[in-house]
Amino acid sequence: MGSAALAALVALACGGGTEAPPAPPTDEVPSGSTPPSRATPDESPSSPSAPPSTPPPPSAAAPTAAECFQDIAGSTPGPDYDKHGPTIAKSCAGTHHQTIAGVEKVVFLGDSVTVGTPPTPQKDFYRTRLEAMLKQKFGAGLEVASCAEWGARVDDLLEGGKQIEKCFPSGVETKKTLVVMTNGGNDLAAWAKSKLSTSAAVAEADAALDLLRSAIEWLKSPTHFPNGSFVVFANVYEYTDTSGDLTSCPAASLSGLRGTWPEGIDALVHFEEGFMKVAVDTQTDLMFLFEHFCGRGFKRKDASLQCYRGQDAPLWFDVSCIHPTPAGHEQIALQFAKVIDGT
Repeated sequence: MGSAALAALVALACGGGTEAPPAPPTDEVPSGSTPPSRATPDESPSSPSAPPSTPPPPSAAAPTAAECFQDIAGSTPGPDYDKHGPTIAKSCAGTHHQTIAGVEKVVFLGDSVTVGTPPTPQKDFYRTRLEAMLKQKFGAGLEVASCAEWGARVDDLLEGGKQIEKCFPSGVETKKTLVVMTNGGNDLAAWAKSKLSTSAAVAEADAALDLLRSAIEWLKSPTHFPNGSFVVFANVYEYTDTSGDLTSCPAASLSGLRGTWPEGIDALVHFEEGFMKVAVDTQTDLMFLFEHFCGRGFKRKDASLQCYRGQDAPLWFDVSCIHPTPAGHEQIALQFAKVIDGT
């Protein structure tokens, strides 16, 4: 692994500021982290298809994560998701552990990627786009709520910002509910800024994953959702296309992002793999945000990188380095829709 890859870990991000964010991020650091070990195919936006009426049986036709992401296998190793035994959707958008049907309410939780940020207009936020798709799928009367916040970390789900409590104040929701969220980038940014040792960062990752698991277990509990619930969440992405070139986005330096953090490499891979383990253990679904955005960042034109997708690959990160462009939001909505559809 080269020195650029060693620098990569200090910038993975998936959130925003606690105030309306300026162009440079203030509370999280974008990342050129260890890449995904394989690549997702390019896909054109399309309408989400109807979900299967019954859970799909185990089949040789279901891909492994390794098969989905073989196009970006390379010298810099990334997360090994298959060791946790997930069921992967045929589209490679994410996992397929739930048959999501009969949804009456949708709740968005998490960080600024879900809240949405300027300069992208609200109509182009992934949350706005996905809401329209879900109303088409489940009916115009679908109830929609959001308790996502700029700068949120994993502990803001049940603790801190108490997002779950805000969206479910009585502790019981009788409507069949779908929860969608992005989270984890602000946690990783804090570890990178503090330049934690590998062991300290892994410990922090484990603590965050425990909090994520507890939140998802709450969201899946029949005590809280007597008529059922579904949870779909994303892993975290990065803007350097596996290069670790933290200066590839001009605004990154304005966030205080400096130096390297080689000690964080193992912690990042552990964190990404931990997201998958939580999805498998709780039988909820993970969307491969990290993998879909690899090769859509500020080093996307560098043909030497393993996420390279051609000179015409679009940029999906805006001037803040860490938030999606309208095209990026469109793709997040599309991939979430595919996971929800089970396609």
